[in-house]
Amino acid sequence: MDALAELLDGPRARGALLLRMVMEPPWSVRIEDRAPLCLMAVTAGEAWIVPDGDAEPVLLRPGDLAVARGPEPYTVADRPDTEPRARIGPGGSCATLRGEPLSQSMELGVRTWGNALDGSAAVLVGTYLLDGEISGRLLDALPPLLVLPAGGRTGPVLALLGDEIARDEPGQSLMLDRLLDLLLVDALRTWFSRPGAEAPGWYMAMGDPVVGQALRLLRDEPAHPWTVAGLAAKAGVSRAALARRFTELVGEPPMAYLTGRRLAVAADLLRETDATVEAVARKVGYSQAFAFSTAFKRVRGVSPQEYRKGGGLPEQQGTLRGEQGVVTLEP
Repeated sequence: MDALAELLDGPRARGALLLRMVMEPPWSVRIEDRAPLCLMAVTAGEAWIVPDGDAEPVLLRPGDLAVARGPEPYTVADRPDTEPRARIGPGGSCATLRGEPLSQSMELGVRTWGNALDGSAAVLVGTYLLDGEISGRLLDALPPLLVLPAGGRTGPVLALLGDEIARDEPGQSLMLDRLLDLLLVDALRTWFSRPGAEAPGWYMAMGDPVVGQALRLLRDEPAHPWTVAGLAAKAGVSRAALARRFTELVGEPPMAYLTGRRLAVAADLLRETDATVEAVARKVGYSQAFAFSTAFKRVRGVSPQEYRKGGGLPEQQGTLRGEQGVVTLEP
């Protein structure tokens, strides 16, 4: 698996929030859902994305695609200076700024939401609701907001998503989830291949003859009782050399990376299978369920049982990451 495939192997939407937002000016929606990632594409009219902080507002026209990384809030509006009239909270809840529910009053049909059915602006929205659906490593590699102009490779996938989003047929949710994954992967592949792209350290590390081999071993066999010495022997270098080079390129020591990898695999197993916590613990390299549960709660903020039930502390829904600004590809 090449480094880019390794990076993009993570997106797996599960019941993602997908809708077509139809609006007539003036309109402005404040997004405070803390979701890890959201894709927005204008199909009619135009929309402004207004990030919090010092970043400049970004104008989207038909065919443009924006990828917003949470959990920082932002505003989507007809104009940058239009005051917000609705707020989207965690889980897709919608209310006025005073807290009055708006979900039913603004429902316009199957996966269609807005203030006017024949509004002049239409935006397709696809939101990954949980951190486990997007790898933390991928989120760390992205700016808070990136924009791909119309006419790129994402066009055909975007058109198919637009055709499917308002349908109500058997298996529709699953189909939309997979289309959202495909759109995201295609968009990020375009973004990472742009001229002057600055790949994150761990991404470059995949191409390193020593660290890359260690990363692949940890990814493919997370349950193995790895030690730094064992990894170094496999890579053909000294323990000290591997530890130093791994930390320099990846940004964390080998065993810290392994812990993160094990808990990420465990989170998927808890959500996707009915395996017991003890079985999950063994599958990712923990000999005792207690030790696994302790590590899981320390990192995720909830126990494995609570995570399986969909629990999670609000402040754990997305990790605060360094600001990198807004990146827009030129057409």
